[in-house]
Amino acid sequence: MATFEIYRRSTLGMFLTESLDEMVSSCTLSPELAIQVLVQFDKSMTEALGTQVKDKITIKGHLHTYRFCDHVWTFILQDALVKKGLSQAKVNRMKIVACDSHLLVQ
Repeated sequence: MATFEIYRRSTLGMFLTESLDEMVSSCTLSPELAIQVLVQFDKSMTEALGTQVKDKITIKGHLHTYRFCDHVWTFILQDALVKKGLSQAKVNRMKIVACDSHLLVQ
């Protein structure tokens, strides 16, 4: 299965990468094994988000910036209103990264 590495830039991914770097620096873990862990993280995040997340949200806001590069859309919204069911949240600035899921099927 092909994966995107964008989840490594999430909070969870950054802390995982930082922990793996510390383990490699202290010779607790080999660099090769650290790379395998990151690849498995990419696969697990892709699978979990594709199969376990069923909620739908609505987002409305002012589109500040958008770009499309290498089949990846990036949107920057300002003053966004995020709604899920009856709950809602106002966000000053929001970044949305959307990838073509057809690229994952190989």
